[in-house]
Amino acid sequence: MSIATDQVYTVSRLNGEVRQLLEGQLGRIWLSGEISNFSCPSSGHWYLTLKDSRSQIRCAMFRGRNQNVTFKPINGQQVLVRASISVYEPRGDYQLIIESMLLAGDGLLAQQYEALKMKLAAAGLFAADSKRPLPKNIHRIGVITSPTGAAIRDVLQVLSRRDPSIEVIVYPAAVQGEQAPLQLMRALELANLRQEVDVLLLTRGGGSLEDLWGFNNEALAYAIYNSELPVVSAVGHEVDMTISDFVADVRAPTPSAAAEILSQASSEKQQQLYSARARLMQGWQHWQLLKRQRLQILDHRLQRQEPLRHLQQLVQRFDEQQLRLVSSLTSFLQRKRQRLLSLEGRLNAQHPRHQLALEGKRLEYLSQQLQKLTQQTLQQAQQRLRNGSHALESVSPLATLSRGYSITRDVNGQIVQSTAQLQPGQLLYTVLKQGKVISKIDKLD
Repeated sequence: MSIATDQVYTVSRLNGEVRQLLEGQLGRIWLSGEISNFSCPSSGHWYLTLKDSRSQIRCAMFRGRNQNVTFKPINGQQVLVRASISVYEPRGDYQLIIESMLLAGDGLLAQQYEALKMKLAAAGLFAADSKRPLPKNIHRIGVITSPTGAAIRDVLQVLSRRDPSIEVIVYPAAVQGEQAPLQLMRALELANLRQEVDVLLLTRGGGSLEDLWGFNNEALAYAIYNSELPVVSAVGHEVDMTISDFVADVRAPTPSAAAEILSQASSEKQQQLYSARARLMQGWQHWQLLKRQRLQILDHRLQRQEPLRHLQQLVQRFDEQQLRLVSSLTSFLQRKRQRLLSLEGRLNAQHPRHQLALEGKRLEYLSQQLQKLTQQTLQQAQQRLRNGSHALESVSPLATLSRGYSITRDVNGQIVQSTAQLQPGQLLYTVLKQGKVISKIDKLD
């Protein structure tokens, strides 16, 4: 059987085509899971595994992307990621290339927010041509907010300073919690039913995404869109953007800024300026949203052929080799350290100080023995001296003299033992116990 050459795949070709197939079919997806096996080598790229109770998948997040993450990932953390599916060709591993990462709770809200924004934008609720201009002469403002919050105090303070003639009617409503959207819609309905104000201000102070979530409600968005009275939205701080801000006729960055806009509405020139600015901003936001959608489509198409994917594969392979090298070096150094400790122990056992210590103890012992032996020898010598002294005294002439005897010598010092040694006229020397006697021989018997 003959097989055409172009029908035979190499492993590299197979992995490459599988990668292109996966990346081209699914594109970017949102995925939630628990982080495990997180690592961050010196290159700054992140490698981790996302898992749930039954499955897991390897992931990579490169440095250019992970610098925008506002928290440090740790093992066991629940996250929501936006990623594209790929294949790490050197191993043939199926993996995710993460583009953005959020904590699970905030991430879910952010995902829901983006989905609702795109849905309402497609429905035309954000279109600039649907925005109503603010009245030229504003005499009465309806404020929909919490009557005890900081927002109403800021609004009243600015209005009293800029235009005290403007009246304010407060339509109380909860601005946080599960009941907030329903109460806000009821306040809008009541204000439109009474028709006692020129414009409505929907406002509250700043907070987290969860705190402002009541203003990201679809039903509330349609209530604002269908309001007969023009609506100004001033929710949170300048950086906060809610669905209410997009739908409202005018968006103000803060409650105080909204009060300034409305207090300036008495001037036709300023009113036209702010209305034009508001329409321009809303149109820009709408255009930006459409362009972002178009950009995502083009970016998805570009993902299939961009060189960055291949570069990311090489970078990931480099990081993998680096981690293996670090692991090998660590093991090598540990073995060498253990060998060094073993040799050091053996060297310490043969160190001269141990031999010197033993010889020192031996010298001390010998010194003690020498001292002891010297004392014994000295004592024995002294005892022999005493014994010899006694023996000497027993035969000493002095001892004989002390008993009454005497010793006689001639002039030559010879002891006289017999008269045969003597002659008449010879001098003799006699030693007594005490003193000497010199005598001369007259005659001999």
